[in-house]
Amino acid sequence: MIFMFCIECGSENKQMIGEICIDCFLKNFKMIEIPKNIDVEICSHCNSRLEEGKWSGSYLPEDEIIYRALERNIKINDLVENEEINLEIDQIKGTTAECFVEVVGEVYGVSIEETHDTQVRILKTVCPPCSKIQSGYYETVVQFRADNREIKAEEYKKADEIVARTLDKQSKVDKLAYCPQIAKLKEGYDYYIGSFKTGRKIAENLKDEFGGVIKESPRLISEDKSTGKGLYRIWISVRIPEFENEDIIEFEDKVIKVTDIDKNRVVGIDIKTNKKQNIPLKNMDNIKLIKKANDIETTTIISISPKIIQILDPSDYSAVDLEMQEEFSDYNIGDEIKLIKIENYIYLIK
Repeated sequence: MIFMFCIECGSENKQMIGEICIDCFLKNFKMIEIPKNIDVEICSHCNSRLEEGKWSGSYLPEDEIIYRALERNIKINDLVENEEINLEIDQIKGTTAECFVEVVGEVYGVSIEETHDTQVRILKTVCPPCSKIQSGYYETVVQFRADNREIKAEEYKKADEIVARTLDKQSKVDKLAYCPQIAKLKEGYDYYIGSFKTGRKIAENLKDEFGGVIKESPRLISEDKSTGKGLYRIWISVRIPEFENEDIIEFEDKVIKVTDIDKNRVVGIDIKTNKKQNIPLKNMDNIKLIKKANDIETTTIISISPKIIQILDPSDYSAVDLEMQEEFSDYNIGDEIKLIKIENYIYLIK
């Protein structure tokens, strides 16, 4: 059966929406739905917001937070076209904002408007990252160590600077980029770091500066009762070399004077052949320190020939003949020259 008149008001010759006219249809029609009360959770420490189940860390002023909360909670009827929505904050009392929402749009070609009153209440709470920070939570410990020697005061100072600089940079992308504790132990410093991601970055930067090797060691600390999975913390060891620039090392039967240490290799000069050497730091356990830089001595040349260079042994001032090498051919009698004694053999050092 087809009705040509509105079953509610009896009107004829009007646009019909099903069995009723457009006027009767629009009497109870709502262009939008919006709750009378809207709650917004804000972290009292960092001002991040809980939006749709996720915490957003970007800073926003309070009125912008309120407007965004209104926008998120407006549901527009599918029949509305060309809608325009106006949001206004009438007043803010304490943590509650009285708000006004005005909507203008078209439904089946008819222009209509409606208004709504609602409240946005700001609830102060603590986001999960800030809760962790307040409790001193950490996910990793970066252990700064030296191999078979004490770390120097200037090395500790440089390490502290690297940690602080890395935390500052990482804090822009990682809320847990912080250090709640530094344990200053006899064997080295332990840096407690909020997140594993930032802890690993700190370890990499320490290695870039000092060279050495990095090793990671996870340790089970507890079990998540809800999932049954183990909860781990990661200990990251940064072990810097026993040797330093100008020290004498031995590697694969070569005696080498160290000239540089970078994040991946040791660079030096073979003091027997005076050829440049590159040793990957992954072989650090096979590098032997045989003399420190302060063991290098200085003596005087007393005689020179095309094949022999004669020096004074600084231990007893006896004359010692050594084979002339090309790199020392520009030296003269009376010049000072550096040497190192290894197993009673004297090596000249450029």
